Amino acid sequence: MNVHKNARLTPQGRLLMVRRIEEQGWAVAAAAEAAGLSVRRAYEWRRRYRTGGERMLHDRSSAPVRCRNPVPAERIAEIERLRRARLTGPQIAAQLGMPQSTVGLVLRRLGLGRLAALEPKPPVVRYEHERPGDMIHLDIKKLGRIVQPSHRVTGNRRDSVRGAGWEYLHVAIDDASRLAYTEILPNERKESATGFLIRALCWFERHGVTVARVMTDNGSAYRSKLFRETCDAAEARHVRTKPYTPRTNGKAERFIQTSLREWAYAKPYQTSEHRNQAMPPWIDTYNLSRPHAGIAGQTPWVRLNNLFANDS
Repeated sequence: MNVHKNARLTPQGRLLMVRRIEEQGWAVAAAAEAAGLSVRRAYEWRRRYRTGGERMLHDRSSAPVRCRNPVPAERIAEIERLRRARLTGPQIAAQLGMPQSTVGLVLRRLGLGRLAALEPKPPVVRYEHERPGDMIHLDIKKLGRIVQPSHRVTGNRRDSVRGAGWEYLHVAIDDASRLAYTEILPNERKESATGFLIRALCWFERHGVTVARVMTDNGSAYRSKLFRETCDAAEARHVRTKPYTPRTNGKAERFIQTSLREWAYAKPYQTSEHRNQAMPPWIDTYNLSRPHAGIAGQTPWVRLNNLFANDS
């Protein structure tokens, strides 16, 4: 229910007022005064209640009961046919000699207000590798550097911070167990991305995970010769996502959303250093104790050990 800001009563309040009149014997004037309404309006709500009961106390649509000049069904079908031929609203209006506003209204009612609605939605393809290390997902998220609390925290526009620069969250997450490794680095160049890959591979190896494949997007750092040679040296096949389809690397994308919500933007930080100091405790919580909905409420660490037990 969308009650406007100046409404005196909700439907429940109207029902209470009417029942006071009809069942408890209140005078209409007294019930109106208690509800903060005029006597005339109280009589109107009582009349509507007597006409149709409680349902008549709800707000009615402002749309007319009957339209004087409705768009014929044949014309609606013609609008839909032209739209499916990928004509724009103004083009359809010009071709059929109709107002653009009418054509736009018909298209919205048909669910074709946007041309994107004509494209079938790609099927959702969910996959999960069976063994830890079969695939790890890498991605980078740019974060604004914090030099002092800005106006978004203090509420004072004079505290706006300009030119503070950026920091880059590099993430690596195992496809099977969701075990994650992260670092904050000063840039997203090939040297930083490659160095992060080396440290991530060593970190996973210390936990018994041998990486066979590495999935990334098509960023310049990941397309570099240095990154490719590092993957070859580690005997890890490099797989890149299809261009403009970030959902292919969805586990990394989802992990970044979680880290932003639960760590990076979870509270206001005084400086970037304070935010960076809060990352290791959070990533430990994520790996060791936070239930993960994508793996049936298990933690990544428990899932990892379970997968190793199943292989043995």
